[in-house]
Amino acid sequence: MLVIAGLGNPGGKYAGNRHNIGFMAVDAIYRRHSFSPWSKKFKAEIAEGEIAGEKVLLIKPQTYMNLSGEAVGEAMRFYKLQPADLVAIYDELDLPSGKARLKTGGGHGGHNGIKSLDAHCGKEYRRLRLGIGHPGVKELVQHHVLGDFAKADQAWLEPLLDALADNADLLVRKEDSQLMNKLALALGGKAEEETPKPEKKPVAKSHIRAARNNNQPKLPTTGPMAEMLKKMFGNKGD
Repeated sequence: MLVIAGLGNPGGKYAGNRHNIGFMAVDAIYRRHSFSPWSKKFKAEIAEGEIAGEKVLLIKPQTYMNLSGEAVGEAMRFYKLQPADLVAIYDELDLPSGKARLKTGGGHGGHNGIKSLDAHCGKEYRRLRLGIGHPGVKELVQHHVLGDFAKADQAWLEPLLDALADNADLLVRKEDSQLMNKLALALGGKAEEETPKPEKKPVAKSHIRAARNNNQPKLPTTGPMAEMLKKMFGNKGD
């Protein structure tokens, strides 16, 4: 089983917050695929289903962000799962809006939800970070994170969540680079891994050097002209 945990804060007050993009991502996957109705268990809302032939548990912790690990850890212990069986989806201040990054392990980057997951679930789980941009100054960070997405944000937010839901099978199969390409292309970017590296070409000789090598006249080795050149320049090696 793969656990896909979207991080956020419960309740209508926080539903549209940038901090809740993890909840939004899990909801998008839920709508696009066949899952059981949401139920309450493990201090969370959960739904079970299947994607790409594998059992998937969607989980939205209801403990508030800072205690997310309590809910996810309880679910993982119940199903006897390892960190490798977990994907956490959450907001990332240090990525531009709409950008996504996916890796296994790493630091928490000051994200309290990830601090909690690290403490309760181990650190070697996959982390799908969805960029929400940075307000520019530290004093505005809390207001930015706990503020709702603006109308202008829908131009990238909806395509990003739709692309994630459409390609959730890649997430389940751990085809991470392909998933990143799909998300980038959905937002009008270029595929990040598919661009072939240019072949190294042999260093071209300058046209002067080439001309010298290709068009150098053959000098006579016998006869009067050869004797004259020998007197003027001498033999090579003399």
